[in-house]
Amino acid sequence: MCIEQNCCSAVSLIGTKLADISLKVFQGNEFRDVNMKDFRGKWLVLFFYPADFTFVCPTELGALADLYEEFRREGAEVMSVSNDTVFVHKAWHDSSPSIGKIKFPMGADPTADLSRHLGVYLPEEGVSLRGSFIIDPEGIIQAYEVHGNSIGRNINELLRKLQAAKFCLEHGAEACPVNWQPGAKTLKPGIDLVGKL
Repeated sequence: MCIEQNCCSAVSLIGTKLADISLKVFQGNEFRDVNMKDFRGKWLVLFFYPADFTFVCPTELGALADLYEEFRREGAEVMSVSNDTVFVHKAWHDSSPSIGKIKFPMGADPTADLSRHLGVYLPEEGVSLRGSFIIDPEGIIQAYEVHGNSIGRNINELLRKLQAAKFCLEHGAEACPVNWQPGAKTLKPGIDLVGKL
């Protein structure tokens, strides 16, 4: 049942193209400009969180930092994004043990251009929801999830979703069933499977 009259008009972002939006990032003790088109040719995981110097955020970002090399082995770049500036990112990186482990780019979206584009911005609070977006090498959104800001995400599951998205894109006739892991059995959808599972 719809809470608001227009709530049923929501459109999925799956299959849509990420806009060529530019951001400043903090990475490797440097500031630089990036555009979303700079990531074409590789997988991209955008990891939105509400704000630096908060409570759930360092637990998520620390876990993401721990698995960063696993994401890179899958041919993906990871970029965390909040509505803070790169200066706040640097201060947080320099002061927090969890955030100090981060080697991936930390995107600054103080104008909320990217977070609005992806529908995670809360204008009444000036922060983003916890949104995770898996974008393929053509810039197409293949998977995403959005949580309320009190609910931390599972980074291992995010990695598994990336692996599944890669597999499905590379093996178009196959699908990944529940709890699929790389190397596990997949499904070949067809009439022979109807009613058999």
